[in-house]
Amino acid sequence: MIDALVHPYQFAFLVVFLLGFYVLIDSRNLVRKLIGLNLLQISVFLLLVSVGYVDGAGPPLVAQAGPHANPLPHALVLTAIVVGVSLTALALAIVVRLQSEFDTTDIREIERTIAVEERRQRSIGEGQHDGTNGNRSSGGAHTDPDDD
Repeated sequence: MIDALVHPYQFAFLVVFLLGFYVLIDSRNLVRKLIGLNLLQISVFLLLVSVGYVDGAGPPLVAQAGPHANPLPHALVLTAIVVGVSLTALALAIVVRLQSEFDTTDIREIERTIAVEERRQRSIGEGQHDGTNGNRSSGGAHTDPDDD
């Protein structure tokens, strides 16, 4: 079929990677985006372990003769799993904070709310600078004690 996919785990890597990429790109929900990102991580872990696989190889012990499996990809994957879990926990904490702030996990709704708030802040700021809005005195004259 495809020469590059010589091992079934590499085919599984491709399937899981494409699935994670699709979920990451297609979904507007932040939790689903995190699931897609985790699928991408898992697929890379699977690829690294499959690259370190050697048919008929034993554990890398000095006393044994014959081909040995490379332990480096497995050690890298274990480290990457720990880092991935901690980053996922941090990202979920940020999503929970966004949920409490905006009452949604939809990225477009959050962006829309932020844009409306920025426009409102800009219009308030412009109104204060041109003297039409935000004047502290009730009369129309500007009375600032620092102008003396």
